[in-house]
Amino acid sequence: MKTKLRHWTFFFAAAAIAAPGCSDNADPVYKDASQSVERRVDDLLSRMTLEEKVGQMCQYVGLNHMRQTAVVLSEAEMKKSHAMGFYADCPPERIEEMIREGITGSFLHVTSVEEANYIQSLALRSRLAIPVLIGIDAMHGTGLVRGATVYPTEIGQAASFNPALVEKIGRETALEMRASGSQWTFGPNIEVARDARWGRVGDTFGEDPYLVTQLGVAAVKGLQGADFTGEDYVIACAKHMAGGSQPVNGINGAPNDMSERTLREVFLPPFEKCVEAGIYTVMAAHNEYDGIPCHGSRFLLTDILRGEWGFDGFVVSDWMDIERMQDYHTTGATLRDVYSQTLDAGMDMHMHGPDFYYEVLEMVRDGVIPESRIEASVRPILAAKFRLGLFENPYVGEEKTRGTLFCEEHRATALDAARESIVLLENDGILPLDPAKYRRVLVTGPFADNQVQLGDWAFRQPEENVTTVWEGLQAVSPETQFTLCDLGWNVRNITPEQVRGAVRQAAGKDLAIVVVGENSLRYHWKEKTCGENSDRYDISLYGEQEPLIRALHATGIPVVVVMTNGRPLSTEWVSENVAALIEAWEPGSLGGQAVAEVLYGKVNPSGKMPISVPRHSGQIPVYYNHKFTHHWFPYATGKSSPLYEFGYGLSYTTFGYGDVELSAGTMAPDGQLTASVTLTNTGSTAGTEVVQLYLRDKVSSATRPVKELRDFRRVTLAPGESTRVEFTLTPDKLAYYDAKMHYGVEPGDFEVMIGSSSRDKDLRRAVFTVK
Repeated sequence: MKTKLRHWTFFFAAAAIAAPGCSDNADPVYKDASQSVERRVDDLLSRMTLEEKVGQMCQYVGLNHMRQTAVVLSEAEMKKSHAMGFYADCPPERIEEMIREGITGSFLHVTSVEEANYIQSLALRSRLAIPVLIGIDAMHGTGLVRGATVYPTEIGQAASFNPALVEKIGRETALEMRASGSQWTFGPNIEVARDARWGRVGDTFGEDPYLVTQLGVAAVKGLQGADFTGEDYVIACAKHMAGGSQPVNGINGAPNDMSERTLREVFLPPFEKCVEAGIYTVMAAHNEYDGIPCHGSRFLLTDILRGEWGFDGFVVSDWMDIERMQDYHTTGATLRDVYSQTLDAGMDMHMHGPDFYYEVLEMVRDGVIPESRIEASVRPILAAKFRLGLFENPYVGEEKTRGTLFCEEHRATALDAARESIVLLENDGILPLDPAKYRRVLVTGPFADNQVQLGDWAFRQPEENVTTVWEGLQAVSPETQFTLCDLGWNVRNITPEQVRGAVRQAAGKDLAIVVVGENSLRYHWKEKTCGENSDRYDISLYGEQEPLIRALHATGIPVVVVMTNGRPLSTEWVSENVAALIEAWEPGSLGGQAVAEVLYGKVNPSGKMPISVPRHSGQIPVYYNHKFTHHWFPYATGKSSPLYEFGYGLSYTTFGYGDVELSAGTMAPDGQLTASVTLTNTGSTAGTEVVQLYLRDKVSSATRPVKELRDFRRVTLAPGESTRVEFTLTPDKLAYYDAKMHYGVEPGDFEVMIGSSSRDKDLRRAVFTVK
């Protein structure tokens, strides 16, 4: 994209002119921290030129990022990239000038304290000394910063069904962000993932709107605190609004094709609840909804977000998606057309590049856009900078960085999160492993001993900060003789000869532990098979991974499979034949220790599936909260049920559920009742169960899902211990959009289902009536 150099001469003259009627106070109100944020914003805005105001709406990639990208990408490649960026006609030196001139508002891809401090120092040399807001994709820790704590990816966090843990991860992530120079995370991703082909499933909290909402709100609370005021919190960003997680063909950015009913019942509830929780920024989605690009949808960004929900923060675009309204969606012939469309829709900040600045400046001067519209966007941006304390202290000291990143407390949380994220899918009784029985163990697979377990949104971390499965096994069971057959991390390059080599090394072993899955690492961009823009039409184990498992199984020794992956994988043969199967997701820095602890019984697994697993990509879409007619007829060839249902997960103990007890048989539309069960640990090991409550409206004016998650509890019990688990049913758990799209509770019978998963056979039932 060509920057309009013809504007530069004009800008140099205009930027030097102060706003009319403003004099340089020795002690301006906006620099007085004792004043209210509103007064400071009013004062600062009155002093700003039009150029400075528009500049606040502009974000750029970091200076080092630009320099590194320009070496490896051409301008044509850069235009198509979703991860790397530079400005061919606007080099880093020019961006530095723009910072000093006060016409830049924000940066992203700034991954070192040194660069963050340098950029802020340039900003403080501008006429009004307005600091910049530095954003980063801290999706599961500040993994793009070297030396940070990397927690399990969101899909793994979701498997814990533990909002308190997610909130704690958010809190610690905020501390590490501030210690590394950033104040704004482009997360949480609260899209509801309903297509396993989509590469960004691992970015999400899964397929269920209620679970996504509960964990999304928890993440916002952890990141922002009460109102993100001070130097220990950050701004959160709800993304991507909306519907991109159910693309028509599984490809990131492809259109969705859904009714407004589905949009409002499935995809919008997490956004609405995060707005209620105080989230300060929202990011528009790549895709289009109802024929309108989300970046140009006034329906989404103004009518719903601000009009219906009262959102008072600011909206940011995603990576060059406003420009893609011109060259991909073609809703405008020129950049001016699409910039006008997005501003009219409710966009406040542009990610990323200089063209937006020059075009918007011209449109205001030409009378196409009123200056008041610009000020409406700039106000919440300035307010954020005041509330974050950036005007008082924009810098980060090295001592704070060293004392915060990967500190002991954060490592402990990352380990706990990895433990709770692991789902035991299959176990023929071999787990937990007995070191006395399995003395000689082969460890193999592409992800046994490398950093792929960190997942997307992480760069390479110091080796000493990452415990791989191989390292975890040796530490947890030192008496076992482990042999590593390293196949390399690139699943695209594993050869049949390497498989045969692994089989040869299995000779004389008592057991094989095989670590397989997918690679989401963005510094392996061209080789990865999962993560952003790595969508697949086949969701089986890629390449030679299943042949490896089959070959080791054929030797006759028991095979335990550990999967590290960001999306559900169809592993029907593996599930039916191996001795044990563990879903570890992408467990982060200490994931290898957690996996080893589960394998050897130091930790009893408690994770539950936050998403259904198809048997085959031809089953997609498959999700538990479907309509009855979704499975009206069975497939003529193959099973219709998922390989693993939402909410499913085994333990090393067993749990017994009593009958569902209701506090009353009827409920008023504005009333409430309680539903409870007695839960008993019927095994010989202490364990944690996730008790799940589902509801079904038995007769309704518009069709309803066969069941919907409406509450859950994590309950830990000793062997033989029992407890009563109680849920409160309130109108918000029963309400929906009726045949006339009115939201409320319809009278009639409702079925309550409580159990260990969404599988029908795992649920106890009772019925009550709303009168």
